[in-house]
Amino acid sequence: MSYRSSAIASVDPDTSDATAIAHRLDFADHASEVPTHIHRKGQLILASYGAVTCTAAQNVWIVPPNCGIWIPGGVPHSARATANARVDYLFVESGASSLPDHYCALEITPMIRTMIDRLAAEPKDYPPDSHAARLARVMLDELAEMPRQGLNLPVSEHTKIRAIADALTARPSDRSTVADWAQRVAMSERSLARLMVQETGLTFGRWRQQLHLVVALRELASGTSVQRVAAILGYESVNAFITMFRKAVGSTPSRYLPSANGREHFS
Repeated sequence: MSYRSSAIASVDPDTSDATAIAHRLDFADHASEVPTHIHRKGQLILASYGAVTCTAAQNVWIVPPNCGIWIPGGVPHSARATANARVDYLFVESGASSLPDHYCALEITPMIRTMIDRLAAEPKDYPPDSHAARLARVMLDELAEMPRQGLNLPVSEHTKIRAIADALTARPSDRSTVADWAQRVAMSERSLARLMVQETGLTFGRWRQQLHLVVALRELASGTSVQRVAAILGYESVNAFITMFRKAVGSTPSRYLPSANGREHFS
């Protein structure tokens, strides 16, 4: 098996004072796991193909092809990419934009994606009065207007909540009730329900649905069929899974993520 280099080693955004710089990585050439690290610059992570799961500030975020995850400067974060992922990074100097001061998922339009691709072709030390600088300013103005998307899964370091999260991440088809889990972690059902809301801000049922959404987006973006994803998540029928997905994101899987690696992969 050939050695694949670290994605972190391929670019150091903080060596540039430019307003914004862009960089593209194909994870066929890099290790899929990007360990926890930190930048002075803010970072927008986009996936052209495949998907990226990003962990930041006690949340797990999925980055499907039509969205980006914004991580402000100074926030530790890590990432894991699917094998087919092609990822664009946009690094933004602190105070250079009106982007939020908190992490969030942003909808990405084709125009913004094209502008990021164009900026990636520019030298990282472009002059402040150059075409690249003007392009960066317009692009950042557009980004600041983009709608937010709820593609995050709150996580917790509490031992018992973490145990449930690890178990359901490993086996998302598990349909055990909150009462079942309470018995497994030696708590009353009421105490566990209260602890889940306290630690994640969500009820157990809502948290598990959000976990299913994150898993579904990751699997679909990596090329897994709708039928297979429904089975992975333990749905009794494909239609039941599609209904959940539509309620969560406002669209069916085939409309929300129409292709991976440039080809149709949904039924």
